[in-house]
Amino acid sequence: MLPIERPGKIVCVGLNYKDHAEEQGVELPTAPLLFAKFTTSLIGPGEAIVIPPLVTQCDYEAELGVVIGATVRNVSRENALEAVAGYICANDVSARDLQFADKQWTRGKSPDTFCPVGPRLVPAAEIADPHNLRIRTLVNGEVLQDSSTSNLIFGIDEIISYISQTSTLEPGDLILTGTPAGVGVFREPQRLLQPGDEVTIEIEGLGELTNPVVAE
Repeated sequence: MLPIERPGKIVCVGLNYKDHAEEQGVELPTAPLLFAKFTTSLIGPGEAIVIPPLVTQCDYEAELGVVIGATVRNVSRENALEAVAGYICANDVSARDLQFADKQWTRGKSPDTFCPVGPRLVPAAEIADPHNLRIRTLVNGEVLQDSSTSNLIFGIDEIISYISQTSTLEPGDLILTGTPAGVGVFREPQRLLQPGDEVTIEIEGLGELTNPVVAE
């Protein structure tokens, strides 16, 4: 069961951790790189990530999710965090084969079940500093991502302000803020998700989000 109401939109930020850029050997972006996931990709804790038959490279991405609580347009960085209702663990599951083949990310990021969130929405007031939280991914108990939101290139305030320059953010909208180093496709050897795996996203203060992986 979803721990949040279905959002009007899911806005994601790519390449937003310094360590993730380093593992790819690419330069840091000069502005947030935005893409979208379809809302039909959302599932809650304990629900299965279902790999479609055409997907051969299914990857995990631990992300800090930000849920918007107020309507904002052209909001300043100084006032942006006032629009945050709360924070949630998210997994930006990615079909790397589709993502890289398409040369843009929407299809590869949006298969059904490819956006687990949970276990609950933590009110913003309960998180003293969202830019200093440990973030980890465990697959079958093995730690594969272990970083901190202090490694974000663009902070939550900057992301919200940037999005709002072109798109109105509305209550319930979900922003995924990027993933740190350690994703499966860039590991040596690669560690991609397989049916039978269990993925856990842990973020300090937000709890643990666990989902099994199955074949369609």
